[in-house]
Amino acid sequence: MLYGFDVGGTKIELAVFDKELKEVWRKRVPTPHQSYEAFLDIFVTLVNEADERFQCQGTIGIGVPGIVDIQNKTVFTTNIDIAKNKPFIWDLETRLKRNIEVNNDANCFALSEAFTPELQQYQQVLGVILGTGLGGGIVTQHKIVSGLNGCAGEIGHFKLPLDCLQILGYDIPVIACGCGQKGCCERYLSGTGFTWLYEHFYQVSEAAPDIIKLYYQGQPEAVEHVERYLELLAAYLANVLMIIDADLVVIGGGLSNFDEIYHQLPNRLTKYLLKVMKPPRIEKARYGDSGGARGAALLCLK
Repeated sequence: MLYGFDVGGTKIELAVFDKELKEVWRKRVPTPHQSYEAFLDIFVTLVNEADERFQCQGTIGIGVPGIVDIQNKTVFTTNIDIAKNKPFIWDLETRLKRNIEVNNDANCFALSEAFTPELQQYQQVLGVILGTGLGGGIVTQHKIVSGLNGCAGEIGHFKLPLDCLQILGYDIPVIACGCGQKGCCERYLSGTGFTWLYEHFYQVSEAAPDIIKLYYQGQPEAVEHVERYLELLAAYLANVLMIIDADLVVIGGGLSNFDEIYHQLPNRLTKYLLKVMKPPRIEKARYGDSGGARGAALLCLK
């Protein structure tokens, strides 16, 4: 059996898959924040419960919101302070007496989508998460590209490119990011950025679903805002594609449910790419909230 953990600031979820990647069991519990020991105990308890239920010792993969240091077996998490820079992998392997595969949750998302049956022919996959933040993962020939520091795919944390500044205006505020830098693309292109831009340009605070509803109703400001955002997203993704040149882009997160992205983005991309480049196939994520755990389980497949 393949055990896949999806770890977040509010919940830890375990999904169990058979060898055909069919999900056979799932359990979700709140993420403890009171102590590191309590955090470890959750994993041990869930693994033991799964082992007993399926009468085996399953392989374990874990997707975490942060940067994984495989050499030192630590994780740097931004929303689980009790585990930050702790030897999480080492401690858990010691307790469970088996090897554990751990990777960034956005990488797990991308890996899960790359293993979608109808998309497996694509060799260079870029996963993009447009949610509270802007995350990314790169999968080449069905293997995650992590990089020297585990930071490959951190596409939310390079600065706004020139063509994005031309779209937004050079007087756009340079916002501080949670990573400690300023002007990161995440602050403008994430789901949170989508709503921030609307408030910035129109001095009205609206949730993303409400803005999208106004857009479909033809409200002028909402239409202008969506047009600007889609152009910004196209210019931004073109810069990423200049480096990665993916043949498939899969979009997840809350904004991935906005279908206009898939209708308009391919045509908008073309003007920002080199003339010899073709736009990649752009798809909505297939697995939704299940993708993280599924991708984590896939970490154990060699």
